[in-house]
Amino acid sequence: MDAAIGAGISKVFISTDIDEIFHHSLPDCVSVVRRPPELAGDLTTMADVMLEFLESALPGGGTIVLLQPTSPLRKPRHIQAGLTLYAGGDCSLAMSVCPANPGVLKWGQIHGDRFQTLSDPRYCFANRQSLPPVFRPNGAVYIFDADTFRANKDFSAASIKVVQMSEQESLDIDTLDDFRTCEAAISQGMTQ
Repeated sequence: MDAAIGAGISKVFISTDIDEIFHHSLPDCVSVVRRPPELAGDLTTMADVMLEFLESALPGGGTIVLLQPTSPLRKPRHIQAGLTLYAGGDCSLAMSVCPANPGVLKWGQIHGDRFQTLSDPRYCFANRQSLPPVFRPNGAVYIFDADTFRANKDFSAASIKVVQMSEQESLDIDTLDDFRTCEAAISQGMTQ
């Protein structure tokens, strides 16, 4: 919420099933929307949450900035950079990414007794040092059009632009240990 407001977003929605959040004093630009129980489980997809949210709370069109709470180290500047990219008009999605291990280019799947590479087969046998840089979505920032999302029913996009974030800024909370790591980074001022 603070990062969204800091980035200049004028209307912020919090989708949650946590009763405590409905009783917090929040800025006037923030609305809390009750998430249905069937969309609050561990196996719920963000696409399903977004479709329900768009239908119930935001039936009109417009630009959506999705900021997942499991990425607390994003900064307003990351959001602003994504909005600038998206406003350029030649993409259907702007999202944040961070560096990843290029060794994934060597990976593959097994089909019967055959190995099928996930990318260019030449990478499978290349020296690690010669592999090109690889990036992964980090879940911190997604910017897209509401009507396009409704039509596609997911985050699929023909053209994606990216905001690069560092690995540290991309810490994601999935476990209690992740929470502690993020908490330590924030308390030590390592996220400036």
